[in-house]
Amino acid sequence: MEKKLSGPDETETRTGEPIGFKPLYAQVRERLMRRLVDGDWTPGMLLPSEMELARQLNVSQGTVRKALDSMTADNLLLRRQGRGTYVAEPEESRMLFQFFRLSPDQGSPSFPDSRVLSTGKAKPTRTEIASLKLEKTDEVFRIERIRSLSGQPILIETITLPAGRFPDFDHLTIIPNNVYRLYSERWGITIGSAEERLKAISASSRDAVKLGCHIGEPLLLISRVARDLEDRPVELRWSRCISRDIHYAVNLR
Repeated sequence: MEKKLSGPDETETRTGEPIGFKPLYAQVRERLMRRLVDGDWTPGMLLPSEMELARQLNVSQGTVRKALDSMTADNLLLRRQGRGTYVAEPEESRMLFQFFRLSPDQGSPSFPDSRVLSTGKAKPTRTEIASLKLEKTDEVFRIERIRSLSGQPILIETITLPAGRFPDFDHLTIIPNNVYRLYSERWGITIGSAEERLKAISASSRDAVKLGCHIGEPLLLISRVARDLEDRPVELRWSRCISRDIHYAVNLR
């Protein structure tokens, strides 16, 4: 029979670490998440079997399966029929629906191309300090780029990163389209969640030149704070989007 938590004393696993008072599958999930955070499990890696994980954590296989199912639902793991469970990679196809919500009014969703306009290191603004939980003495990297669908510019994007989390970012000669894959492969930072806010604005003269639209044309301003697996903010992103042929789509469940 599987262990049940009761009373004020903490139950321990065979490793001697306290399990705590949360539902057992949630405690197992936290232990497995720690392996992702610490880099013991890296993107694309095959996980041990459910039976082996259950043995390691001294819980039932059903509890391990529930924890893995929860992580799979959050796109952190990938189940492959007959092959096992793998650590998810920040692939474009997965990110398209998890982190990119703009879709054309006609046709199927696709991942946009990018063209970098500028990069640089600077002192953070008050908004960046608040959003990324920085100190005034910290520095940030900023990247501005144009993103296009089918060759048509649809948004101007400004990405701000805390320099302390991304050492030597300014030494990159090429910034790839899929920056979340870059964060994961080069700095071991996996984006686990993001919070977005939307607001209607009018295109400035600079927006009009970059996006090929009219001054004053309605744009959609999307601000995003992306967080790592420990829920720490690691990226602030501002996107100014033309909405004449695209829309923001989200599925509510």
